[in-house]
Amino acid sequence: MSNTSAILDWCIVRLGEDQNWWVDEVSDPVRWDTDGLSIIDPRQAAHLIELCEPLRDYGFDQDLLEAAFITFRIEKEAGKARIRLKRVKDSIFDSEEKLFVLADVVDDENGPFADLLDHLTRCRVKLLNDVFKFESKLTVDEVEDELREEQNASFIEGKAVHVFDELCSILDYTPAGFDEDEDDADRVVASEDDAEIDDADLPTVEDEDDEAIKGDASLKWDDEDDEKDDDAPKKDDDEEDEDEDDDKKAASDDDDEDEDDEKPKAKSKSKPAPKPKGGKKR
Repeated sequence: MSNTSAILDWCIVRLGEDQNWWVDEVSDPVRWDTDGLSIIDPRQAAHLIELCEPLRDYGFDQDLLEAAFITFRIEKEAGKARIRLKRVKDSIFDSEEKLFVLADVVDDENGPFADLLDHLTRCRVKLLNDVFKFESKLTVDEVEDELREEQNASFIEGKAVHVFDELCSILDYTPAGFDEDEDDADRVVASEDDAEIDDADLPTVEDEDDEAIKGDASLKWDDEDDEKDDDAPKKDDDEEDEDEDDDKKAASDDDDEDEDDEKPKAKSKSKPAPKPKGGKKR
């Protein structure tokens, strides 16, 4: 840690619209320029430590990370969305207190933070060359050139790069075409395409053929006839009783007519012959 950073005792930070913390005031304004000066909050610090864990197998030195940051704890509120931080000597890795960490950028070219960036880049390149089988080994210069282009684009747009984003760009860096997440997404899209192809291979029945099938009586099931009988309107019990009475009455009339046809007809009685008219006997 540089000697100039020892003079810094406190700072006031504000929460920006991007939900990152930025430094507004410092106890040593002579050596520290607060224009675009960012600070890492406890949540971001924990995430960075987690990202550094896989690099331990590739030579990561946590002492370089400790030396590159100045630790602060919350002292008190300093207005709306502003807090005053007090410097402490706690370790980023071992402290039980939630700490803010400020990158030591007084000497941004040869200071401890510049050394940390170079160290993390080299460790990340070793990891990538071990995980992926590149046609040619990935180099530190290639990674630095690509990351520098992204930073320059932000500067041209007038955007200040937060130190947390700067570190994540190294710790999350993967060459284009070798992102495992993208490979998973491609597999998902491919499976959806396969499903569409399978559906396309299935035969479809045209509307005209469907109507022809419906109109063909030979292709109807017996159940369809039963359904038609079931669909016929049912009569009420009273109507059924009336129909039965009518049927019985009609049957009775038919029986009477049949009996009349079977009985022989009675002969008609002839009238007696008229007596002859004559005179009286003398």
